[in-house]
Amino acid sequence: MDKLRSFFNGEEDNADEQNGIMAQSKVDFAVSDTMKLSKTTRIKGFIICFIIGILLSILGSFALFLNNGLTYYGVLYTLGNLISIASTCFLMGPINQIKKMFAPTRVIATVIVFFAFGLTLWAALKLHNAGLALLFIIIQYLAMLWYSLSYIPYARDAVKKTVEACIT
Repeated sequence: MDKLRSFFNGEEDNADEQNGIMAQSKVDFAVSDTMKLSKTTRIKGFIICFIIGILLSILGSFALFLNNGLTYYGVLYTLGNLISIASTCFLMGPINQIKKMFAPTRVIATVIVFFAFGLTLWAALKLHNAGLALLFIIIQYLAMLWYSLSYIPYARDAVKKTVEACIT
């Protein structure tokens, strides 16, 4: 409880770094030496980026009512998701975030998410094909859901069992 209280009061606790919570590779030391942010600054950065990401996604929904709005929706929705994912770099650091994203349990989900981002932007910006953009937006949504569930213990197993029960 004391650690939680000191965390929200903005007091630094360097014991975590000494106990090995921070990654120990040479690259991580170089990054952590140049980017020392306090815990409150990291939380504020996360919240600001996450809110911007959500707002871009919501703004994209309003773009649906414009002429050729599905294209704008695809771009804004994708940018919102990218910024939301990037916001977690404030919490755990960019290198640690990349390591977690490409961990064996979620590497396929991560690749599919980024592939769906690319396909959505390609369909919206290059092809100007609203139907294809909509298909890739749906794939992107499902991929982001599956990727997000990978951070919750046993969540993907629960979803698999639920879908299996509904199908059979």
